[in-house]
Amino acid sequence: HVQLVESGGGSVQPGGSLRLSCAASRTIYNTHSVAWFRQAPGAEREAVAAIWPSDRRSYDDSVKGRFTISQDNAKNTVYLAMNSLTPEDSAMYYCAAAPGYIDPWYIRGSYSYWGQGTQVTVS
Repeated sequence: HVQLVESGGGSVQPGGSLRLSCAASRTIYNTHSVAWFRQAPGAEREAVAAIWPSDRRSYDDSVKGRFTISQDNAKNTVYLAMNSLTPEDSAMYYCAAAPGYIDPWYIRGSYSYWGQGTQVTVS
């Protein structure tokens, strides 16, 4: 079992930046795929980015060039650096993990473990 805890959300003006963190309860580097999803009020939860055990990374087209997913193996933490934020990026952000290589990475049901979410508001 893996517990995930997100942090780093907050309120920011358009054009601003935030870095979200997803801390895992144990080492999952090289064994799990980790993804960030987001959900705005009244909308479906959508995939934003993922990082695979091979360190390969994937992004939704809406965030390419603005968001960067990375991991610090020593801290068992995956980050989502978000730049050039717009009001459309406002949502609750969740990290999720699953053993192995998750392909396609953007399917919500493929992930076994979820954090509680951290709110991002851009206005």
